[in-house]
Amino acid sequence: MNDSIVLYIILFQAKLASYACFSGTYRIYNNLITNFYDICCMLVEILDKVVSTQLFDRKFVCDLAACKGACCVQGDSGAPLTYDEVDQLEQDLDEYRPYMRPEGIAEVEKSGVFYIDQDNEPVTALINGGECAFVFFDGDGTAKCAVEKAYTEGKANFKKPISCHLFPIRVKKFDKMTALNYSEWDVCEPACACGDKLDIPVYRFLKEPIQRAFGEEFYKELDVVGKLLRNEKLD
Repeated sequence: MNDSIVLYIILFQAKLASYACFSGTYRIYNNLITNFYDICCMLVEILDKVVSTQLFDRKFVCDLAACKGACCVQGDSGAPLTYDEVDQLEQDLDEYRPYMRPEGIAEVEKSGVFYIDQDNEPVTALINGGECAFVFFDGDGTAKCAVEKAYTEGKANFKKPISCHLFPIRVKKFDKMTALNYSEWDVCEPACACGDKLDIPVYRFLKEPIQRAFGEEFYKELDVVGKLLRNEKLD
């Protein structure tokens, strides 16, 4: 394993008001993991990223037939964007229009492709505070993405916002590191059930977007940790 991989075990007490933090190499914490596995939250530092071990423990495979793309329709705000992605959406907007619904087109023409949310970050425009402006519905009522549709049809080079591609991983950037967390949402219960059935952890299901966002080397290190944690649980 790369020497930059360090395991941190944080035991949460009093609603995160206080905690005990232990750091060192992975093997040092074998007994701690065995004893406290069910009551602790573990974080793994890989290169300049800090990763929740829920990415290894939780199982997840999208099941569109069951959820109907609810993550594109429900929620408190639009999908997080970078400003580079805002530029890309604005640049390729004419390529998305043939796949967008009239109300989605009207919204982006009125307010733009994004707005600033309560965290002061850009997110995709919403239709009357509901579904993403780029959503359209197929014949069985499943929400689909006009941005991704234009990409698969060869009309645009931008596949989709990386936050959408990575979901249910959520990324938070800090001054000296980037945190990757698992976002639990009840609309994704079918995906969790499907992942459990197929025994596919979150990080493996999201191999492509993880590599897109952070590179192949990071994913290789992630896979090393995933296999180590899995072996510890089996021992």
